[in-house]
Amino acid sequence: MPRIRPQKFVHVVYRTRRFEAMLRWYATVFDAHVQHQNPVLAFLTYDDEHHRFAFINLAVLQPEGTETDRTGIIGVDHVAYTYASLDDLFENYAQLKEKGIAPYWCIHHGVTVSMYYADPDGNQMEFQVDACANNDEANAFMEGPHFAANPIGVEFDPEDWIARMRAGTPSAEFLPRRVHLPVSPVRGSAA
Repeated sequence: MPRIRPQKFVHVVYRTRRFEAMLRWYATVFDAHVQHQNPVLAFLTYDDEHHRFAFINLAVLQPEGTETDRTGIIGVDHVAYTYASLDDLFENYAQLKEKGIAPYWCIHHGVTVSMYYADPDGNQMEFQVDACANNDEANAFMEGPHFAANPIGVEFDPEDWIARMRAGTPSAEFLPRRVHLPVSPVRGSAA
């Protein structure tokens, strides 16, 4: 079977202690606007994608750090790649698993179904598929009460999902996030 590749690069997530300054800078440089913001997270876009940048406010999550503390925690959290379909995402999962490569976190964010991987250096990447039919639907979800209550998402077991898909459950059944709580914690280190 040929290798399945991502369809496109979609976003980057940054960890910062200069949350408001970072939001202003990206809004100015990219002419981006905020799609969703709470004290811990912000999602910005400059085009029809539901988000191109996300920011994690470390000043709220880890208040003991400082603005000048740049080792290990401040910087790129992960980069994300979209697959053409849920079937492709899960076939890629199966192919990588056969090679001994497994995701460290699988979560349904609501706007995406995502699997997070780490390379040998610990660089994190998200392999995802859009859960919404179009950007208007994704934007509406991000503006709605379920996203406000749980912008992180709900974890899932990829083995359960792939078994159900291979047994005939249509992949479209998995795309809507029907469960909104409990809120999954922001995952730990991929290392």
